[in-house]
Amino acid sequence: MKLNDFINVMDGIAPRELAMDWDNPGLLIGTEKQDIKKVLVALDCSMATAKEAVEWGADLMLTHHPVFFRAVKRILPDDPETAAPYILLRNGIGLFAAHTNLDAADGGVNDCLAGVFSLENVEKLPPEGLGRIGTLPKDMTFGELARLSEKELNTRVRITGDVNARIHRLAMIGGGGAEELFDAKSAGADAYITGEMKHHLAIQAEFIGLNVIEAEANDVQYRLTLSESPCLRGI
Repeated sequence: MKLNDFINVMDGIAPRELAMDWDNPGLLIGTEKQDIKKVLVALDCSMATAKEAVEWGADLMLTHHPVFFRAVKRILPDDPETAAPYILLRNGIGLFAAHTNLDAADGGVNDCLAGVFSLENVEKLPPEGLGRIGTLPKDMTFGELARLSEKELNTRVRITGDVNARIHRLAMIGGGGAEELFDAKSAGADAYITGEMKHHLAIQAEFIGLNVIEAEANDVQYRLTLSESPCLRGI
C-alpha cells in the first residue's frame, strides 16, 4: 500500500477534524518508504516499541498516543521526550497517530468499549461526543461491574463508589477521561469507566454519587502486515 493511501484510509476511519484542539494526530514522522507493507501497532511510541519496530522491519508505526504535543527544539537520542522518535528517524520508519479522533469516531475506541459491555441504546456523551453512554442489558451491582471490567478488559481496576449500588446506565471514555465524569453524571450515568482518574476527582465523584472504575491500560503491540488487515485489505 502506498503511504498516501494508508493516510487516506486512516483519515476515513478516524477523521482528524474529530480530534480535540490540543491533540496532535496524523503523520508525525515521515518516511522515504512510499510502499508500506508492515505496520507495528502500539499504544505509545516508547523505547520498547521503537526497538521492536526496527527488529521486525516495520515500515510504519501506528500509535494511539501522539508524540510532540508541544514545540520540540531538538531531537536527541538521550532526551526522554525524543529518544524513541529518534530511533524511528534513524531507521527510516514513519509514525502515524490516531488519538481523540479515533476515540470519537463511529466504530472507534469508545464504541468498541461500549460493545465490550453489550450496551444498548448507545449515545455519544455530551457535550464533546468523545465518550459513550448506554444501558446495560441486565442491571448489576457496581461490584459485579468492577469484576466484569477486570475480566473483559484484561486489566486491574480501582474503584470509587458503593459496591452494592445497582448499575443500569453506564458511561465510558477510554484513556484519560477524568474531567468528563461530571458530564457522565449529568447524562444520567450510574457508573463511569475511564482509564485515568486523579485522586481529587475520585473524591468529587463520590460526593456527586457517581460510581467510578479506573481501568489500567495495557500497552500491547500488534504486528500488522497490511495484506492481512480486514480494514485495509485490497487497497
